[in-house]
Amino acid sequence: MTTLDINHLTVRYAAVDGVHTALADVNLRLSGDDFVVAIGASGCGKTSLLNCVAGFLPASGGQVLLDGAPIQGPGAERGVVFQKHALLPWLNVLENVALPLRLRGVDAMGRHAVAQAKLALVGLAGAEQKAIWQLSGGMQQRVGIARALASDPAILLMDEPLGALDAFTREGVQETLLQVWASAHKLVLFITHSVEEALFLGTRLVVMSSNPGSITKVYNDLPFSRQFLSGVSARAVKSQPEFIALREEVLDLIHRREKLHV
Repeated sequence: MTTLDINHLTVRYAAVDGVHTALADVNLRLSGDDFVVAIGASGCGKTSLLNCVAGFLPASGGQVLLDGAPIQGPGAERGVVFQKHALLPWLNVLENVALPLRLRGVDAMGRHAVAQAKLALVGLAGAEQKAIWQLSGGMQQRVGIARALASDPAILLMDEPLGALDAFTREGVQETLLQVWASAHKLVLFITHSVEEALFLGTRLVVMSSNPGSITKVYNDLPFSRQFLSGVSARAVKSQPEFIALREEVLDLIHRREKLHV
């Protein structure tokens, strides 16, 4: 079982007016196949948190451990999906997904078989030979998800991957994400600004506040994603009184915390 331990994590960096503390003494444990969503107002440090887990950003204090080993840089055991798809336009869909395996020296037959399987998982079977520019925004993000899964990472890190999509496409990709998560059995850390998205996707919700970035509250055992996966429609899940009440509670919590720091 994959375990991610974030212990007393602090991140500071130089700013025009001195030293800015992006994160202060953050503690969190993620394990198994949880879908963990971090949410908060801009500047609360949620992207800094994900970048530390990805190995892109060094900690100023504390540590991040993956299965007991300190994270000291990027690694294949952590797949990352960015807000912008970061796909290579000179490669077709299949070659984009196969790229991480190509860089690791996997032969063409082997990497193409894996890429085809991951494309099928995200609902893009048959699109292997298409150019990236021929795809819609939602399809491009699904290619990015397939590429992140190609190396069979222990944890999937997603930094607002749906933020640039229109509302209709975004809802469709949310549903795809849950289906992929249920099939792949991966630990997920997902960043978003949308409370509705966070509650629909997450089995755990981490609410963060700013100045300095810290964890305000953690909601455990959220039921909504599993309701969808059991056959309840997304619209029915999101229109439940329990869902709406919790959405308003989280919004109120974020707004009250931010007012305290203005």
